[in-house]
This record gives sequence, structure tokens and C-alpha cells, in this order.
Amino acid sequence: MIQPRNILIVRTDRIGDVVLSLPMADIIKKYFPGCKVTFMVREYTKPLLDYYPSVDEILVANEKNGKILFGGNYHLIKEKKFDACITVNPRFKTALLLLLCGVNLRIGTGYRWYSFLFNNKVYEHRRDAKRHELEYNVNLLKPLGIEYTASRNNIHFNLKPDKEMRERMKNELKKSGINLDKGLVIIHPGSGGSAIDLPLSKFKEIIRGLSGKGYAICLTGSLHEKQLCESIKTSPEVINLAGKFTLPELMSLISLASIFIANSTGPIHIAAALGINVVGFYPKLKECSPERWGPYSNKAKVFQPEIDCKDCTREQCGKLNCMSSINSEKIISYVEKILNSFQNGEKDV
Repeated sequence: MIQPRNILIVRTDRIGDVVLSLPMADIIKKYFPGCKVTFMVREYTKPLLDYYPSVDEILVANEKNGKILFGGNYHLIKEKKFDACITVNPRFKTALLLLLCGVNLRIGTGYRWYSFLFNNKVYEHRRDAKRHELEYNVNLLKPLGIEYTASRNNIHFNLKPDKEMRERMKNELKKSGINLDKGLVIIHPGSGGSAIDLPLSKFKEIIRGLSGKGYAICLTGSLHEKQLCESIKTSPEVINLAGKFTLPELMSLISLASIFIANSTGPIHIAAALGINVVGFYPKLKECSPERWGPYSNKAKVFQPEIDCKDCTREQCGKLNCMSSINSEKIISYVEKILNSFQNGEKDV
């Protein structure tokens, strides 16, 4: 195996996917300290890499209406003269681009019809959910001669928000009347729709159970989720911040939290990567399971439906309203335990 000097990692999908690929850069640097690592991502996920020390360069994929363009990206990749590329989220157009750009070592899945375009293949069916998405990503490094068994004990994200922006966010919270002394609870009720969410009625129960106890509680989400967040406010002391911040600002805000509560969505992976205590809600569907998509952290607590069901499908989950069986009181009790430890000066629970 020739030691790579200039590697491209292609991850042109969503926030959580990108976050769970970042440790690949750290591991490559560990095995090949002099290697340049470049990520190719979409414009809106670029801020995740702006302050990531193991990423040397960021290429923003040319796209139109959410689709990767061929021509502009061909020249973008070609001029960089990469000697190796790892396609983490496989697409035919990307695989063909890398071949035509003359990248010598092209690593990707062996299970797509266009996998012949990769000359180094990894044979793992991710839909089987036998391991975590991050671990699948790390296994793509094997053709480079990197044998690394990832676990929550040896993966350390180097995701860091901008320090000045973090201070600005503190001031923004103060202006909104939020006191951080007793701990900040961030609740993010929306999602990208890839999994099945906790019902809004359950979020209301959680907020009622935490209100009136001195905790700072704020709701986050996109501009499109502003009304959704407003609909679960059960107290004037709960601040709706949905749609107010860019992704870098949201990262800085999350870094101030004592605990982050959310469905299976990108920001929960940001919170976990920042070392924040997280609470996540996951259905029992194999393709959405916490075993594959849960927060990759020892400071995470996952709640799943309590009803006994087997071979769960989306249709069955919806018909049985499985996520409603999650016990709100158990969630509230766990969150208060974290917040009490925060007030007592303990960082890890």
C-alpha cells in the first residue's frame, strides 16, 4: 500500500452524516501525519468543518436544486490532484467523477450497481444496522491499511465552536432573559424526517415537568420550525429561538447547554460531538435504530418505545403510535439528575 499524501473524503449529505464522518480525518492523521485531508461537502454543512483541526481544506460541492453538478465539480476535483478518495455517501455521479478525474485510489461500497467505478471496495450492508454509522465510516479506511476499531471510548471529536461567537451567544441569551447559573436545557423538537419523532404532546409534558424550577429552557429549530416550537411552549419562561441562528451560531449555543434534548436529527450529533449531555428519542425501526444512528457519546441517554413489538415497520409504528409509549416522567427524572449534577459542579454523569 502506497502511503497517501492527499486524500479527499466525499460527504455531500446532511449535518448528522457529516459529523459522524469527522473522526475519519483524525484517524488518517494519526496513521499518516503528513497527509493532507480534504472534505467535499454541501454549502450548508461547511461550518461543521471550519474549525476542525484535522481537516486541511474544504471543497464546497457545486449543486443546483439539491443535485450535485457534474461539470463544476469535475474541475474542482481534477485540479487538486488527489491520490486517494473515500466516497462515504455513494452516488453514481460522484463515483464517475472520481474515475474521470484520475484519482488513483477510489474507495467506496461494494454493494451498488456502479461499484465497479471504485477500485477498492468495502463490503458492508449498512441497512443491517449491525454497527453504528460512525463505525461503518471508519471501516472505509481499511483499504488504506488502517485497521481501527472505533468505540465510544476511543473516538474523540475535535469539533469546536468559534470562541468569539460563543461569547456573543452568551450575550444573546442574557438579552433574552436567560440565566445560565442553574443550567441551560435546549429542546429541539423538529427533525429531518428520516426517523419517527416523539409526539409534540410528549415534548409539552417534558417542558411542563421542567418549568418553574429555575432552569433556563430554550427551543431551537429552523425558521420553518418556528411555529412548531411555539406550539409546545407551555410557559412564558420558555424561550423560542427557532430560526434565529445560523449553523455556526447554533453550534455555539449548543456548546453552552447543560443538556440537549432531541429526536434523531443532525443537531443531536453536534451536541454529542461537543461533549454535551444528550437525550434522544428513537423508534425501534432497524434503519432508524440508536445502534446505528444514536449519539456517539458516553454522555447520551436514549429513550425508545416501551411497548413490546417485533420486526417493527413505519406503518406498524404509526398505527400503534409507538413513540407515545415513551414515559415522560422517566425523561424528566433523568434530565433533573443531569441538571442537579451540573449545579453541584459535576461535569460527567
